[in-house]
Amino acid sequence: MKTANLALRPAILLSLVAGLTVTAGVLAPPSILAQEGPAQTVGSGSNIPLSADAPDQYVVKTGDTLWDISKVFLREPWYWPEIWYVNPQIANPHLIYPGDVLKLVYVDGQPRLTVAQRGGENVEGGRGGKRLSPEVRRQPLSQAVTAIPYDIVASFMGRPTLLTKEQVKSAPYVVAMRDSHMIGAIGNEVYARGIGEAAAETRYSVVHIEEELRDPDNNKLLGYSGIYVGSGPVATEGDPAKLLMTDSAREVLQGDKLFPESVDVNVDFVPHAPADEIDASIIAVRSHTVMGQYQVVALNKGSNDGLEPGHILAAYQRGAVVRDTFAEGGLAARRTSRSSNFGKQVQLPDERAGVIMVFKAFDNLSYALVMETTHEIRQGDRAKNP
Repeated sequence: MKTANLALRPAILLSLVAGLTVTAGVLAPPSILAQEGPAQTVGSGSNIPLSADAPDQYVVKTGDTLWDISKVFLREPWYWPEIWYVNPQIANPHLIYPGDVLKLVYVDGQPRLTVAQRGGENVEGGRGGKRLSPEVRRQPLSQAVTAIPYDIVASFMGRPTLLTKEQVKSAPYVVAMRDSHMIGAIGNEVYARGIGEAAAETRYSVVHIEEELRDPDNNKLLGYSGIYVGSGPVATEGDPAKLLMTDSAREVLQGDKLFPESVDVNVDFVPHAPADEIDASIIAVRSHTVMGQYQVVALNKGSNDGLEPGHILAAYQRGAVVRDTFAEGGLAARRTSRSSNFGKQVQLPDERAGVIMVFKAFDNLSYALVMETTHEIRQGDRAKNP
């Protein structure tokens, strides 16, 4: 029996929104058969795209994410909800922890993943075995597998460089620097309004608001890009509160916005494809660079358009516009030396460049994490159903 192992970045928090199939001995179990021989590339009669080398079982490792585990068994990880073995009788979802052994089985002829061992303890299943039943986990929630790397998303939210207009409007701001300084840096004290009842030593990131983010479809203002300025703890509570700058990437200016440095990010979701048709534009990339894996992009669509955390979208590079100088049997190419504008313009097709996962959806704007890339992802590229 082959076993796959995967060791990746640490993840910190939270559960899967899917439960394992369990019974209390009331209903007769469905027919369960262990996977034998090579895995089928498509689940029998189910169109579930199993990986050609999907293992019989997999041992969950510290640092695994749900995306990583999905890719072990599936060519297209957003099919995870269809392969994860769910019992509708159990309302509370079960968590996956390091040490759990996931097993590929067939339930009524369909490929499913279930837990064969939990933290090293055997869970008998299949023909004639004892079925898995609900139990209290001994491991803390912080050890549970997350859908995406928690630390990366939390770092972005704690030092946001893509902001909705609502975030900018409501965020606390720097009103002045001590001793009438016009700018601040490491060691300087700054005064901020709007922090409210934040306790002393609570750390805040300072962000300078930069360019507007506008919807390319209708020119509507969606938000702003920002530049991380620095951070520091609250030294004196009140309104205004006083902060001491202990980290600085550039000068602090009056009007700069403040955001809590420590952010509790909800990653309680699973990868899945949108039910509705999505055609979004990538309106911003972090730091205005081309994007690679685990970097953040902003989309001009949000919850009002049906997007939600866990939605998987394919990123497409916009096809270039070229001139066809080889029409008319190639005779047109002979005349191009006399006119650079000769030849009909032709729109090349969009090309798939990667896969992104939405992790935060506002009304008209979303944040997504780049999960895979085959080509550069840039501002202006499209994001569509995978």
